[in-house]
Amino acid sequence: MGDADTPIRLSGWALILGASSGFGEATSLALARAGLNIFGVHLDRKATLPNVERIVAEIRGLGREAHFYNVNAADPEKRGEVAAEMQRILDERGELGRLRVLLHSLAFGTLKLYVADPLKESVTQAQMDMTLDVMAHSLVYWTQEVVGRGLMAEGGRIYAMTSSGGTRVLPFYGPVSAAKAALESHVRQLAAELAPRRITVNAIRAGVTETPSSQKIPGYEEIKAMALRRNPSKRMTTPEDVARALVVLSHPDTYWITGNVIGVDGGEDIVG
Repeated sequence: MGDADTPIRLSGWALILGASSGFGEATSLALARAGLNIFGVHLDRKATLPNVERIVAEIRGLGREAHFYNVNAADPEKRGEVAAEMQRILDERGELGRLRVLLHSLAFGTLKLYVADPLKESVTQAQMDMTLDVMAHSLVYWTQEVVGRGLMAEGGRIYAMTSSGGTRVLPFYGPVSAAKAALESHVRQLAAELAPRRITVNAIRAGVTETPSSQKIPGYEEIKAMALRRNPSKRMTTPEDVARALVVLSHPDTYWITGNVIGVDGGEDIVG
C-alpha cells in the first residue's frame, strides 16, 4: 500500500485526543505528513505549552491546518464546545463528514492499590470513576459527538490506545487496567453499531513505550527492562512506530478491519 517511494496519501481531517505528547503527538505529525489537517485536544499547563506550539508549527509547516484546544477532553461542556467549533470550521469549508480519523489517546488516571496498608491509601470511588471516565468512557462520548454532528461519515476510522496491561496484573495499575479493559469493550460495541455507517473502530495495543504517562507507572524501569528482554527486536516500541501503523490503517482499503485489538509491538506480546 505504500513504501518510502510511494507514501500513503490521505485527505480530510483528523481529531487527536491527547495531541500534545506521546502517541498523540507522533500521530498528529504522521497524519499531517500523509495529508490530513489536524484538530488536537490536549490539557497542558504553561510549562509544556511551548511543545504544543512546536507541534502546531510543524503541522502548519507541512501545509496543513492545525486547530488545537487546551481543554479537559473528559469535560462534557468543553467536549461540546470543541465539537461545535469543529462543526463550524468544517461546515464553512464545505467539508462536513470529512473527519477521517479519531484517535483516543487520553492517559490520565489513578495508579493506586485496590487494598492498601494503611487502607486510606487505597483507590477511592472518585479516583476509580475518574480513571474509567477519562481513559475509557470518553471514547463513547466523543464518538457520539463526531458521528451525531455529521463530522465523520462513511470511511471514518476510530482508534483507541489500549495496552497489554488491560489483561494483566501489575502493581498499582488496577484502575488503569480496568479502564483499558472497558475501553476494549467499548471498541467492540462501537464497531458493531457503526458498521452499517461504514465507520471502523479498533483498539491499538502498543508495546511498552517511553511516554510521559508510562514513566509515571510505579516500577516502570522494571517494566521497561522486561520489555527489552522480551521483544524479539530487543528494543522498545516508539510513538513513531505506532503513528506509522495508524497512517497505514487509515487507508481506505482497510475498511474490513474493525472491532479488533491490533498489536503494534514488534512481537513483544507473543514472547512469554
